Amino acid sequence: MGSFSSEGLKNWKRHSFHGETSYNTVTRDGRQVILAESSGSASVLFRELRVDLEKTPWLNWSWRVNNTIPGLDERTKSGDDYPARIYIVTEEGLFPWQSKAVNYVWAGTLPQETRWLSAFTDSSLMIAVRSGDAEVDSWVQEKRNVKTDFQHFLGRPVRYIDVVALMSDTDNSGANVSAEYGDIFFSSE
Repeated sequence: MGSFSSEGLKNWKRHSFHGETSYNTVTRDGRQVILAESSGSASVLFRELRVDLEKTPWLNWSWRVNNTIPGLDERTKSGDDYPARIYIVTEEGLFPWQSKAVNYVWAGTLPQETRWLSAFTDSSLMIAVRSGDAEVDSWVQEKRNVKTDFQHFLGRPVRYIDVVALMSDTDNSGANVSAEYGDIFFSSE
């Protein structure tokens, strides 16, 4: 799905919200990963694909942040910046406002496993999978049950997801951050 180690950025697209976050493939520890660098910018790297959460509900990835953004209240518009974010989108209709998203973020201040609605839209749930500086400069492996996270968010099951996106953004704080993303894949367990 997101095998940067073998495919690089093939099948991924970019979209800018404010300025351009740089997304490039680099070699780290013998494998190809995505290096994201944001300086007062917010743009996304995304891939459209259909994943059946009945068959493969588990999202797996690794990431490493080189710094966090301390002192932000991530629940506010002015604090809605993250050195690393992976979000999963389900398109529940023909119109963009019918989409729902779960965002897995590396927060600067909110405690790990904190959940809140995005400051910009109630159709997007934020989950602090990591928080603070304790694991900065270290690769961290993650595994999340996307089906369960959507069920808790929406109060009903979601069968398919349609987009996976990466985003390192600092448009609200004006900060400089960098992060690296390893391969991303869905699994049955």
